[in-house]
Amino acid sequence: MAQHLTFVLGGARSGKSAFAQQMALARAGARVIYLATLRETNEIQNDPEMQRRLARHRADRPPEWATHVLDGDLSAAVQAIAAAGAACALLDCLSLYVSGTCFMQPTVPADPEADAARATVALLDAYRASSVDWIIVSNEVGMGIVPENAWARAYRDALGRANQIVAGAADEVFFVAAGLPLRLKG
Repeated sequence: MAQHLTFVLGGARSGKSAFAQQMALARAGARVIYLATLRETNEIQNDPEMQRRLARHRADRPPEWATHVLDGDLSAAVQAIAAAGAACALLDCLSLYVSGTCFMQPTVPADPEADAARATVALLDAYRASSVDWIIVSNEVGMGIVPENAWARAYRDALGRANQIVAGAADEVFFVAAGLPLRLKG
């Protein structure tokens, strides 16, 4: 059976992660690997609110699912998928992947959209190399007002480009609002 890529997009607290987890569970049961994109830096480890968010995400997914934290080495992610015997990889979320890949330097990237495009194409190459179905979750951040600072505008534009690339490659795309999924593609 051919590989299948699903893209789940939505705003903050829209229910997109829960929807993606339900989909992964229905498709692969315990044979899911969760590809986490939040790197637990010292700043994150010392932030009680972020620690609560991490704990909630961990508690919300089945304990038998394997977890791999993407640290920039996509070949390690492909190896982790194979080692786990996974039938489905759930990446939550593209938003933090783009942030961690493109926005960790002290200045605004010169071409954030190009950086995000390169990182996203590399991610899709890892998807293809894994030979399993993937579900990728992302935030839609382009529906609000234009951010007032250069960092936020650069991030919005970079993530918008990454979202377009994944949506274009995906077999199916869902937009989730208020916990309700709307099929956009597939």
